Amino acid sequence: MKILFACGGTAGHINPALAVANYIRQLHPEADIRFAGNPRGMEARLVPQAGYGFLPIRIMGLQRRPSLHNLKLNAQAAVLLVSAPARARRLIAAFGPDVVVGTGGYVSGPVLAMAHHMGIPTVTHEQNAYPGLTTRALCARADKVLLAVEAASRYLPAGREYVVTGNPVRQEILTADRQQARQRLGVGERICILSFGGSLGADRINEAVSTLMAQDSHRDDIHHIHATGAYGVEDVPRFLQGLGAQYPNPHLDIREYINDMPDCMAAADLVISRAGAITLSELQAAGRASILIPSPNVAANHQYHNAMAMQGADAAVVLEEKELSGASLCATVSAILSQPGRLQQLGRNARKMAIIDANRRIAEQVLSLL
Repeated sequence: MKILFACGGTAGHINPALAVANYIRQLHPEADIRFAGNPRGMEARLVPQAGYGFLPIRIMGLQRRPSLHNLKLNAQAAVLLVSAPARARRLIAAFGPDVVVGTGGYVSGPVLAMAHHMGIPTVTHEQNAYPGLTTRALCARADKVLLAVEAASRYLPAGREYVVTGNPVRQEILTADRQQARQRLGVGERICILSFGGSLGADRINEAVSTLMAQDSHRDDIHHIHATGAYGVEDVPRFLQGLGAQYPNPHLDIREYINDMPDCMAAADLVISRAGAITLSELQAAGRASILIPSPNVAANHQYHNAMAMQGADAAVVLEEKELSGASLCATVSAILSQPGRLQQLGRNARKMAIIDANRRIAEQVLSLL
């Protein structure tokens, strides 16, 4: 049994593929599972770390912002795109997979298209509520089109079957113990707020959260954990001092990155975050209330659609970045905390949206084509 995954660009494309690959490997230890990806992407590091063979195929995405530098990059991307089918054919022929699975990113398109052309069964999985260009381009050719949420089918052609599988969620998110996590983190009986804007950070979120933390620093009933990201490590403490916060403070836990997310998610009562597909799936699986601030700097504004699907189910509150400020974030948090039972209501509704067996559902669809 040979299975080829094609994915890359962001962790949101790579980690779901790795989660499904791990599940299949548990069922079929003899399976030969490999990944096609960009040799300059994070997949070139994450895939070998997970113990899978990596097959490099260089693909570049188009830059949307006009500039001389981006014009040069787009010229390179066009050259790579023209040659991609031939390179994908060689890669596929050398490995000889029984099925090819795409989970998004620029690599998925040419690899799955060539696999289809070569008569190899293909599966594509869409993580977002608004399908990306790769999914829209492949949905007419792929043998199986898998969706994280039903809402995505509204943006795809009618007349074919779409299978709702959810997004893979780390097992640790599902099994983390809330009381033990709160004890380890020193939360006690306080309301725990968890906030983050991504591994690099987000200036607007860091600024707004600093205002919220400065306000909370004078209270004894809130414990706030915030990840600044790489670019905000020095900014947030400076913001807090400028706002007159009581800092350092044992109940303001400020870090560059959250390495113990399962514990932090389990301990939290309210999460403030971007609206990436995997983050939302983890919020749903954990049953956590959230304030979602969709990034406006993503393809097709897909985080906005992800967030609105949550808000439409009364499972989150959406605060768009154009409306984001310290004052608006503080007002949104206060409105939630001032309503008895509102945190629990949002959390229950989020949990209702969760699909906690996505790994199994996706694996079954893949294996059904063998």
